[in-house]
Amino acid sequence: MLARLGEADGLSVSELAAPFPVSLPAIMKHLDVLADAGLIVREKTGRTVSCRLTAQPMEQAMNWLNRYAQFWADNLDRLAAFVEEETWPTQPSTPPNDQRNAQASRSRAGFAHGRKKSTPPGRKPSS
Repeated sequence: MLARLGEADGLSVSELAAPFPVSLPAIMKHLDVLADAGLIVREKTGRTVSCRLTAQPMEQAMNWLNRYAQFWADNLDRLAAFVEEETWPTQPSTPPNDQRNAQASRSRAGFAHGRKKSTPPGRKPSS
């Protein structure tokens, strides 16, 4: 709705509601929220209520967003400079010892297989 009002100022409520598959009472509630936030102003001429976009709250939001965008841009620039300046150790060129890994896998599998299951409370283990 805000985008539509940005394109054509002074649209009636029915013109604003036309492209949306929502009931008119739902549109009116949405317009109430926008008006309470100070984003739109409604004017009544006869039986027609038209809406106009007000820019001041949007400017405040943009100023806030720009401040944080600058903060993150500066921090990301510093991070990029740090990453580019540092020399990082390379990965070892030899593959890890396959025999040691296989032995560790067998010992873990044997441990899980040889484990006794616990019995629920109040039951005696079967022999």
